[in-house]
Amino acid sequence: MTDLSYAGTLREITTDAGVLRYHEAGEGPPLLLLHGSGPGVTGWRNFGGNLAVFARRFRCLVLEFPGFGVSDDFGGHPMVTALDAVVRFVDALGLDSVDIIGNSMGGGVALNYAIAHPARVGKLVTIGGIGRNLFSPGPGEGIKLLQEFTEEPTRERLIQWLHSMVYDPALVTDELIEERWTQATDPATLDSARRMYSKAAFAMMVRAMEAADTPPPWAMLHKVAAPTLITWGRDDRVSPLDMALIPMRTIPRAELHVFPNCGHWAMIERKREFESAVLAFLTREDATH
Repeated sequence: MTDLSYAGTLREITTDAGVLRYHEAGEGPPLLLLHGSGPGVTGWRNFGGNLAVFARRFRCLVLEFPGFGVSDDFGGHPMVTALDAVVRFVDALGLDSVDIIGNSMGGGVALNYAIAHPARVGKLVTIGGIGRNLFSPGPGEGIKLLQEFTEEPTRERLIQWLHSMVYDPALVTDELIEERWTQATDPATLDSARRMYSKAAFAMMVRAMEAADTPPPWAMLHKVAAPTLITWGRDDRVSPLDMALIPMRTIPRAELHVFPNCGHWAMIERKREFESAVLAFLTREDATH
């Protein structure tokens, strides 16, 4: 029987920017899984529970982004180095093409990779976190709580943020809190989080986008050629559902699946339904246009 434990699936690969660590399980077409951001996040915590299902059909590769405490920190803004890490990772493994599942930030990274390397992406699945607010205020409640934790990390603020991620508060267990607290308060990981989510960093990012001559990311989604399944929790308090409207309309081959009674972590909170919908999408034979 395949060992699907943390230690049994953990691998690492050396690049000239540093060591990338990842989890690998299963055989078949390569499926790259990209995690989101936030205190104590890792690829394993996002997707470890889904490997048993996806590894039956795919060679699952759960990449740990630089700057989140598992892979080496490449320096710079972690959202920028994440895309570079994907390029280096896919090249290092010699993969011609991959399907990608990206959670929140990981979905944004996946879309940017698909725009830059259209021939190297088969199908895409995103989980919340893309697009822009149309009817709801931005940033969302969960992002504001994340900023507050980053400014002053306390266990109480971590718990408040975790509750904003889910519909069912029972999912915020003592074990989850302890895991996230240990990872999130590691000095190097906390420094990385502040480069992304401190109020100063967030304000700087907004000013840079306003001053840039290039279009914002949401305005480039029409360039995504890959068939894309957009998944969303109806009750997402981090990236509200109205954010899905622009990606749904502008990604040429996009489909939208909304899970009821579900927050930001659809792959965890609606595990069976998510896995069923994603497997059906990834294994379906599509028309070429």
